[in-house]
Amino acid sequence: MAWAVLTEEFEVVEYTLPADASFDEVLPRAFAVVGQPRLTAQRLQRAESLRVIANVEGNFLPNVDYDAALSRGIHVLSCGPAYAQPVAEYALALALDLGRGITRADRDFRAGVERYTVDGNADSILLRHADVGLLGFGGIARALLPLLRPFAPRLRAYDPWLPDGLLREAEVEPVPLEELLRRSTYVFVLATVTEQSTHLLDAARLDLLPPRARLVVVSRAAIVDFTALYERVRAGRLLAAVDVWPQEPVALDDEARSLDGMVLSAHRAGGIASAFRLIGDMVLDDLRLVASGLPPVRLQRAERELVRRYRNRPVEA
Repeated sequence: MAWAVLTEEFEVVEYTLPADASFDEVLPRAFAVVGQPRLTAQRLQRAESLRVIANVEGNFLPNVDYDAALSRGIHVLSCGPAYAQPVAEYALALALDLGRGITRADRDFRAGVERYTVDGNADSILLRHADVGLLGFGGIARALLPLLRPFAPRLRAYDPWLPDGLLREAEVEPVPLEELLRRSTYVFVLATVTEQSTHLLDAARLDLLPPRARLVVVSRAAIVDFTALYERVRAGRLLAAVDVWPQEPVALDDEARSLDGMVLSAHRAGGIASAFRLIGDMVLDDLRLVASGLPPVRLQRAERELVRRYRNRPVEA
């Protein structure tokens, strides 16, 4: 529906990546670019009518000269908000799985080695009244909050980009990272990746987690030292559910495939049909707003102070 309306209200020129000759031909009169072509300062200088760059993958990628775009008043947008709810629901499902060993029990049943009743629940814990840590308090964390509330957990969060007052208003206790790890039975990794957050959860910090803590990784793989994580899962020190990986697709001989204490997912938390339809609606709404002289409100806007810090990579096809 959004595509049909978009083509009615705007002249739409399709291109392939890397951007072909037709893209460069229409760029000087383009009002918006929807996609992830490389937009250098030189290219942007030729885009005299450009008002919007909408990245529809979900990250602020290094394909845009952000200083050049923002200094010209071009709105650089990301569709990340469309993925918040799907990822939040998936993260909750992964946490419940880690707490009750659902997929592990399924594997045992299929192999004919299932354990019944009490014997099958030796490692089971409840999410209700659990100590839950949120590493990062952006869009995904805020979508996750109302899903966690019925379990009445003790919620703590670490996000160095936000004031403590904002977390307290959300009824979440702000704490330093080390305290969050020491006091959390469940930890949701929801942060973006920067130079400072790369391997933030290294061996030393993973060792701060209580024995048999549950780690849910659904934001950026680079935040976790996967070698250290595998060692601790292999030793029975931690349980982990992972949807994002350092390299995708994951190699067939990757150790994760043989670790019983891991729930494995192929980067599928956010990419569902309803999210894609929502992206179309959000893009259309914001293009209409900008065309009418108003600021965009539905997509995430690139902030000059933050966008330089991101170290995102494109999702592998």
